Parts: sequence; structure tokens; C-alpha cells
Amino acid sequence: MVTLKEIWSEDEKVLGCARSDILSKLPRRLSHSILKWAEISPHAPAVVGNATTLTYAALQQAVTESIEFLKSKGVRPGDRVMLVAENGIALMCLFVALSEMDAIAAVINARLSERELGLIQQDCDPRIVVFTTDDSTDAQAHGKRLGALADQLSFAKVATSTEFEASPETVHADPAEQVLAMIYTTGTTGSPKGVMLTHQNLSFVAFISGQLRGISPGDAVYGVLPMSHAFGLSAVCSAVLFGGGCIHLVSRFDAGKAIRTIAEKNLVGFLGVPTMFALMLEKLKDLPDWQAGKLRFMYSGGSPLDPDLKLRVEQQFGLPMHNGYGLTETGPTISQTRLYLPLDNCSVGYPLPGVETKVVSDAGEVLPANEVGELWVKGPNIMKGYFRKPEQTAEVLIDDWFNTGDLVSKDDTGAIHIAGRTKELIIRSGFNVYPPEVEAVLSSHPDVSLCAVLGEIVDGDEMIVAYVQLVAGRALKPAVLIDYARRTLSGYKIPGRIEILDQLPTAPSGKILKHQLKSI
Repeated sequence: MVTLKEIWSEDEKVLGCARSDILSKLPRRLSHSILKWAEISPHAPAVVGNATTLTYAALQQAVTESIEFLKSKGVRPGDRVMLVAENGIALMCLFVALSEMDAIAAVINARLSERELGLIQQDCDPRIVVFTTDDSTDAQAHGKRLGALADQLSFAKVATSTEFEASPETVHADPAEQVLAMIYTTGTTGSPKGVMLTHQNLSFVAFISGQLRGISPGDAVYGVLPMSHAFGLSAVCSAVLFGGGCIHLVSRFDAGKAIRTIAEKNLVGFLGVPTMFALMLEKLKDLPDWQAGKLRFMYSGGSPLDPDLKLRVEQQFGLPMHNGYGLTETGPTISQTRLYLPLDNCSVGYPLPGVETKVVSDAGEVLPANEVGELWVKGPNIMKGYFRKPEQTAEVLIDDWFNTGDLVSKDDTGAIHIAGRTKELIIRSGFNVYPPEVEAVLSSHPDVSLCAVLGEIVDGDEMIVAYVQLVAGRALKPAVLIDYARRTLSGYKIPGRIEILDQLPTAPSGKILKHQLKSI
């Protein structure tokens, strides 16, 4: 039976350094490990998006142009810049430019609603807002609505807001202190929280992820996971560029397009949420002669992995299906299975080298193997905190340990198995959905008295289910309430099913007993 000590010993061989030396391998600024390839292999492809390819030399030029553009818009070191975007060359260049400028990239999914975007902007207090209009019709619509002015860069069209009065953050030379990205999560309260991820947080995950997956110059990887999430930003896009590979940026997932690109462009890696793999399997039913080409690894993350889906994917692709786990606050990766040691179960693998974990009971005691408790994590991947929310930061960061709020167990080898969530987070197609936010919207309908939202596993993904109690004497069809929700919520936050009940189960205190709803 393998041990965690043996896993980390093998990791050190793959990484080319001891665990204790990992931080010395990281750049002072994340962009340094990307742009160094402009000198090493200037003509190698770096980024592909919308049928356009930038070599590393061209990427360097585009980043230089982006820096001048951002400076002309009043961006200073320490400023926060909201990038309302979907995956594409513009987002990549602007992100790397902000790294070089010691500014902070608040990467925001353009698919968010007007209400959601407004709440984030209010919290973020940005210097400017940039909309990547070439790569996202939603970004274009948001920019037009907010009066952003069109700008033409040599590599993309964008739209930019006016300059706002915003106070820059203090700039730190230390990469463990200097914030590079703010990734927004609405949290269990339903209000937006900016997760501050430093250069060290993101570089640590990017370096280890790329090395453990064997990314080297010339390797091409599919980049459909959104850069507005830490998974896509550090563990995929940055990891590929750290290794001198080429990232194929895709704004929206299309199973047929993904299958064609894997085969035609000789991709070596595909990382996605389980739903994406399920949709590709459906497409491949009609393509009996399809070949995976040079594909050598597949990783699932962002949602629970179903054993049946894992088996079917492995049979179709002829490769192990790997799994991983983490949160935005952990940069995001806490653990992953290793290419050199595929597992036949659906565990999320072993902690990254340099990351400490412990499973804790309700009484605060560290639990032995195979017992379920709350997972706490410590390491260079842990966020600096929530932007301007010291109280909420202190609730989850105690003595450098981060409380994930997730229930897990560790087996005898040290592999982590997810048992559930103490928080009510729902992960829908890789996107975080917090029930209080959806409940607040549904409950605002004049005919709704009470509402409770839960996640339900369906075909390897989590479907949002809402249980609603109406105001006495009122009548309301679920379809009407779904249409109502669409006015203020993003598409992935819309319930897949709404159940109208005569009465929701409640405790004497009036608290809705959600665990009883699961048996309905």
C-alpha cells in the first residue's frame, strides 16, 4: 500500500526539487515565468483564441501594449481593475499586463447578471472596468449598458469605463503579500466577497500543476474552464504557460468543438467539469472512428465525479480519468490524483506537495484515517483574505489554517474522499451557486412565503432544486417563478426544478429543515 510519504517522494522526482525548495522556484511575479519564454522560445505558440495564435514573442508585445493602454486609462500600481470577460486572448494579455504593473486583476465572468455585476463593482471599488467585447457578447452588452467607450488594441477590441476615484492598495515586493487576482464568490451570505490571491498563491499552484502534468514546450492544452475561476486561471492557463506550452482559450464549451480540437490540434490535455465529459461521450456515440490523437491526460474537477461516468470516459478515451479538489480560497488546488498513480476510485487524490491538511471533529480534535470531519488546510496556496472583510477572513483563517467547511475523510494511503459540505455550496457545471442568493431572489416574488434551495446530483452534476411555500390563497406555476428568477440571476443559478409545497418543514425556531426536504 502506497503512503503519502512515498507520494511526495515521487512528486519531488517529477518536480525536480524537494518540497522545501518549491517556493525558491517560484517567480517574484507570476508573469515573469510566462514572459521568460519570449526569450527562450520566441516563435513557439503560446495562446490560441478565436482562430488567432500568439507566439511567446507576440504575447510579450501584446502585454507591453496592454501595459501602455492601462496606464493611459489611469491605472497605477496597487489599483484594482475589473476585467469583465470570457476566455480569450484579450483577457490573457490584460491579466499578464496587470501582473507586470503590480496592479490587481478582478476577473469577472461576463455571464453574470446586471445585478450581480453591480454588487461586485460596488465591493471591488475598481480604478476602471474593461470589457473584452471581442470574446464575449455578454461583455459587449454590459459595456454598452454602462456607457463604456470602445478601444481598439492590435490584438483585440475592448470597451473601457471612465476612470473612477479609487484608492490603490499598498504594493509589496514580497510575492506572498502582493495580491495579483481577486476572484469573487458570493459566499454563504449571498453577498459578494473578493478572494485575494497573491502572486505566490497562484504561482505555487501553476508551477506544481504544470510540472505534475508534465507540461513542456510544444504541449497544447484545452482552456475552456473560465479564467474568472481560480481553477481555470492558475491550475490550467497559468500552468500551461509556466511550462512553455500553448493554451487553446475557449469562451464557451461546445462538446463537438472540443472533440474536433482534441484530435485536429493534437492536444495533450483536457481539464473540465464532469458535465463536459458526459456531453463529449454523447457526441462520440456518432463518431465510432474518432481517435484521441496525442491526448495523454484528462482531469475532472469543480463537481463530484460519478464512478459510472469515470468508467465510461476511461473506456472511450483509453486513458485514466484524474480528479482534483480545491476552493477559490485555496488558489484553488488542495489535492489531485497523480498521472504516475491513477486511482480506481473517485477520491480527489493526495494533497499537493507543500500543502498540509487535517481532518477535524466538531470538538476540534484531529481525526484518524477513515473518519469523517471538517477539512482544514495550510500552505502557500491559501488566500491572503477577503477584500476589505477582516471579520469574515478571521472566521475561516485561524493560525494560518483555512477551514474549508467541507466534510472529508482520508483513507489509509492519505487520499482525500469528499463526504459532503458543511456549507451549502452547490457546484453547477463548475460554477459556484450559493443557496441564500437564489433563495433571496425567489422569496422576493410577492406570491412566495418561504423558499429553500438544495443541490441534487443528476448525471454527475448538481442540479439546483427549489422548494417553495406560497402565500396563503395564492397560486403560482413553477415556470412563472423560473422566468422571474431569470430577470436577476445568471443562467447557471436558475433552478432546474421548483417544487411547490403546501408547507415547508420548519423547526420551532422557524428554521427550515432542509434535510427533511431531501426525502420528499
